Amino acid sequence: MTTYTPNMNEMGSGTAVPPSPTPQTDILRTAETLRWQIGQNFHEQLMEDIYTEAARIADRAVTRPNEKPRFDLDRTIDRIVTSRIWGFPLMVLLFTVVFWLTISGANIPSGWLSALLLDTVHPLLKAGAAAIHMPWWLSGLLIDGMYLATAWVVSVMLPPMAIFFPLFTLLEDFGYLPRVAFNLDNVFRKSGAHGKQALSMMMGFGCNAAGVVATRVIDSPRERLIAIITNNFALCNGRWPTQILIATLFIGGLVPAYLAGLVSALAVVSIAVLGVLLSFALSWGLSRSILKGEVSTFSLELPPYRPPRVWQTIYTSVIDRTLIVLWRAVTFALPAGAIIWLMANVTIGGTSIAEYLINFLNPLGLLIGLNGVILVAYIVAIPANEIVIPTILMLTVLVTGITGVGAGAGVMFDMNGSAMKGLLDTGGWTLLTAVNLMLFSLIHNPCSTTIYTIYKETGSKKWTLIASLLPVAMGFIVTFLVAQVWRLVTG
Repeated sequence: MTTYTPNMNEMGSGTAVPPSPTPQTDILRTAETLRWQIGQNFHEQLMEDIYTEAARIADRAVTRPNEKPRFDLDRTIDRIVTSRIWGFPLMVLLFTVVFWLTISGANIPSGWLSALLLDTVHPLLKAGAAAIHMPWWLSGLLIDGMYLATAWVVSVMLPPMAIFFPLFTLLEDFGYLPRVAFNLDNVFRKSGAHGKQALSMMMGFGCNAAGVVATRVIDSPRERLIAIITNNFALCNGRWPTQILIATLFIGGLVPAYLAGLVSALAVVSIAVLGVLLSFALSWGLSRSILKGEVSTFSLELPPYRPPRVWQTIYTSVIDRTLIVLWRAVTFALPAGAIIWLMANVTIGGTSIAEYLINFLNPLGLLIGLNGVILVAYIVAIPANEIVIPTILMLTVLVTGITGVGAGAGVMFDMNGSAMKGLLDTGGWTLLTAVNLMLFSLIHNPCSTTIYTIYKETGSKKWTLIASLLPVAMGFIVTFLVAQVWRLVTG
């Protein structure tokens, strides 16, 4: 028998109060309401949709006897781009086309920006400084140093980046870059690295710091360290302008004009492919020495192909990549221009600081097929690779004694490709110098941002030093060997 005990409210009022609703009651009431809203055929419709989707998947995946297989565009494309025969040649061809379009398309806008910033704005700034009687040293520091270095970075870097990044992003948006990772997975596994290292390497082609962060997708600490150390060999956006410019001036100049763009693009692609091969070689060496261990496996889901969203891709690549990278280059070019101008104009015993450094490093530079100007430029450019070429040109002006637009030593001035080539030739450059600069630009130490990112990701000073100094040592060894073989062959 069930008894009922009234609560205090009931006893006080003399009336029965129903119990307050509980969360369970609310859920049941809501479920009852929704049941009538969705209709009586919901379960039948749900099961029908499940079986329809299962049949669609089976039709794509199952081949039945005596039945012609259905055409599947994704699979048809994948049979080509992930083929053991055609996968790698197609990958090289696509990137060659991207670089050819970048090199050929950047010349005209680069000339326009150079004419505006160097031919027009620079004389106006100099005239304005003279009109207000600005001291020569302040005018030189601000206009001939900081402004000209920054203007050169903008005029040289902006056009190629504005073309390269949208094209690269279109390949990513189309779904091709994951196929590149798929093609490289087997090679990375055989070299003792994780297959996902291909994904971090793809990120490294945009920015090495981003590539280092992208190694978080690798669960194994050992394999993640290998990916971090070798990510430096993926050409970042700060090194593309150096590769493209030197290839255009020296490699492209070896062939007729109508072939120059294609040959220059092939030279840049060759350097990029060499970087990938160095990643394989170093991964193999590390996995069999200080970072021994078993290679782990992973599953890579290839996304479906989709039509690229052209305008959204252009907007995203310009805002998120081109302008951000350009802004970073400008922020480093301003102080670098000031440092270079001071090095060129502060003298000790009648000789500038820059000349002391160049003369000190010149024997080592010549031994490895470079020169003292290039080595000093790479010391100044540790904060950012984007300022290597402006620094080289400004220091070459100092060494050769050539001056432009009425300014003193260390001044950058407007010059087209032939004039720039003539300046470097006057500075003692040869084809060997150009080739070794491209090699050293590929292999040398990471920029300061990447070094800091490596430390934050590893939390280890030891691995940060290894990741920073190992590429420098490799760069010196490779350029030394190339220089000695070159000189031996050419006599």
